[in-house]
Amino acid sequence: VVCLVAYHIFFMLFVWSYWKTIFTLPMNPSKEFHLSYSDKESLEKEPRGESQQEVLRRAAKDLPIYTRTMSGAIRYCDRCHLVKPDRCHHCSVCDKCILKMDHHCPWVNNCVGFSNYKFFLLFLAYSLLYCLFIAATDLQYFIKFWTNGLPDTQAKFHIMFLFFAAAMFSVSLSSLFGYHCWLVSKNKSTLEVFRAPIFRHRTDKNGFSLGFSKNLRQVFGDEKKYWLLPVFSSLGDGCSFPTCLVNQDPEQ
Repeated sequence: VVCLVAYHIFFMLFVWSYWKTIFTLPMNPSKEFHLSYSDKESLEKEPRGESQQEVLRRAAKDLPIYTRTMSGAIRYCDRCHLVKPDRCHHCSVCDKCILKMDHHCPWVNNCVGFSNYKFFLLFLAYSLLYCLFIAATDLQYFIKFWTNGLPDTQAKFHIMFLFFAAAMFSVSLSSLFGYHCWLVSKNKSTLEVFRAPIFRHRTDKNGFSLGFSKNLRQVFGDEKKYWLLPVFSSLGDGCSFPTCLVNQDPEQ
């Protein structure tokens, strides 16, 4: 009875978080980041270079944007026709800009970003617990399989297959879950690990890190009662983020 109750708790939390990861739509930049019709016309008329940057600087002057391209230019998406918010990236699979994009995950057929990153993390955690629970409860029968302690039926091969499948998934999930736990502790996305964010004054790979406790709350929120449930509780709006920068600009 205890095993059945524990099994169904892990199973329900696993399916719930997996469902939320798949069907939660990625958040896109709000309308204020889209160029107006006049700005689009001006951008198309101007030749590439400083003149285009002047149009973008004028469009972004009132927006909470502090990151830049490698050349120091305003981050602009010419496919979505918008000024990119900090930590926003264009997904080539979804063909749209995703707020705080982490990566496009083929396992869930969805972009993992600001709107569903907590769900993705819980999905990894509960799927890992689910596999570990199955492997642990199947272990005694797996041992009996090799010591010929099981009845000679086809069911014993199911026990062997179940243990190997659960154990292999546990190994792969533990490494992936551990990696994303490290990302959360540093307040980084997968994309930011490979390309550090560039701010107005310099590149800073830890520019968004606020310390372990605050980094954790950025993803899971202030209400601890919601941390283990796949309900949205992340802080912020996905368009602007607090930084730990010391040499900030006066506007920032």
